[in-house]
Amino acid sequence: MAQFGEAVVWHQPGENRFSGVHRGIDGVGSLIGGMMEISEGSFALEVSGPLMVNGDLVAVPVRFTGRRTGASMDMAGLDLLTVRDGKIVEMHLFSEDGNAEDAFWGTV
Repeated sequence: MAQFGEAVVWHQPGENRFSGVHRGIDGVGSLIGGMMEISEGSFALEVSGPLMVNGDLVAVPVRFTGRRTGASMDMAGLDLLTVRDGKIVEMHLFSEDGNAEDAFWGTV
């Protein structure tokens, strides 16, 4: 969490229980905590390629995985970060298969 600015804005894609805009350290912490809970502690994210920098924008190719009783996911994605003064202030996430991600996370 130390990598995020206090007023970070996180744009989570899709149409699942975590989709939408999450604001601030507490909002992002709740989001990540919820993902860990639903994935039974298995959610993982790994950088899968070189970072690409253009000014204060950083594109990060990632692979994310998770499993829970009766379901699993393993897919590529791209995280687009806005970095200012060494802190992530905004994130836009993209998934390889939005429908599969929605199915894994489920609805409220």
